[in-house]
Amino acid sequence: MRQSGRTRRMLGLSARTGSTLLRSRIGGKADWQALGESLFEGLSELKGPAMKIAQVMSQWDDLLPPALAEELARLQKDAAPVPWAEIKVALEAELGDLDALFDEIEPEPFASASMGQVHRAWTRDGRTLVLKVQYPGLDRVLEQDLVQVRRLLRLGRWLKVSQARLDALFDELADGLRRELDYRAEADALERYRRRYADHPDLVMPKPVKELSSPRVLAMEYLPGTPLRDLEGADDALRQRVSRTLADWITEELFTHHELHADPHAGNFAVDEQGRLVVYDLGAVIAVPRERLAGLVALLGATLDGDPMAMDEAVRGLGGRQGEGAPLALYRESAEAVSPLFAPGEQDFGDVRVHRRLRELSPRVWGALDRLQPPAGMLLLARTLNGHYWNLVRLEGRLDMHSRSAQLLEAYAV
Repeated sequence: MRQSGRTRRMLGLSARTGSTLLRSRIGGKADWQALGESLFEGLSELKGPAMKIAQVMSQWDDLLPPALAEELARLQKDAAPVPWAEIKVALEAELGDLDALFDEIEPEPFASASMGQVHRAWTRDGRTLVLKVQYPGLDRVLEQDLVQVRRLLRLGRWLKVSQARLDALFDELADGLRRELDYRAEADALERYRRRYADHPDLVMPKPVKELSSPRVLAMEYLPGTPLRDLEGADDALRQRVSRTLADWITEELFTHHELHADPHAGNFAVDEQGRLVVYDLGAVIAVPRERLAGLVALLGATLDGDPMAMDEAVRGLGGRQGEGAPLALYRESAEAVSPLFAPGEQDFGDVRVHRRLRELSPRVWGALDRLQPPAGMLLLARTLNGHYWNLVRLEGRLDMHSRSAQLLEAYAV
């Protein structure tokens, strides 16, 4: 009965979403804020993959209507927690007698998201930990939810996205969600990243505590810090240091190790008292093959050259084009919009002119979806890069992207 009620609520969300898209498409006035409020209320309660998709969407600040993006962004920090009584039952099922292991576990979570929530705990041997606890029964409802998510994604056909491409995007999303359910894999990723960056002066990850972990519970050392989203008014020198660390880390992940931490929302990052960037969540790590990086660098080079024909060739190489009639004017204007960030010298990611221009172009991007298609296999990578762009915007980072990009273009020169 509970699952059927969940299905009905998801179908209702699908209907409301479809109605809003239809009104927008036929020229009516879509109430994006009302839709966002409805999605927040429904998905905050439902949790799971549908909420995860909404969190992903909330990071597409340059594409979504502002009122809708603002409402969905609340899912990053205001999602309703699961009651402690249910979480305690889940913990006992995974770890056994909690009193034998812990002096105390805080009933109130200090973080909650789509797939689980985090509680602080103190062990019998004096350690302060955090326990990331998967929502009870999430594995049982995942496949059912994914059926409804597929229906939601089919609304993309109204925006002229091909069914084959929608299916490929769904498969990538579903695979990622299934991987995130196994907290043992996240513990392994934490250990791998900690070894990789053990000597990094500005980057730190919590140590997993495997003897208190399971497939549905991840115990980690407690690393306090100021959340990244709360740094907007912080000291400028600190924000610039964090911006450089973040940009350097993303570059090294991609171009040295060919993988990437792929969950970029600001709640997964903090800054400790030493000014180091703390990375909390490694539940989503993706491999990024060199050939895919080469395609992205080719697109970057064509964009910086302002060459729309070369841009189209690069987009085709990535699998992001179909049909006849390349949108050359859109390519040209897109290149003009982002080029200020790549001018020689330090450029300000807080410069609103850049992302205002990108937002102005977004209706034309939607209008060109009969020719521009989301490249298969690029969903999480594109989401991550876009999410970190907005992290740098919020930090008002100033970076020399001209020098950074020149090094990549040289390394990948044919």
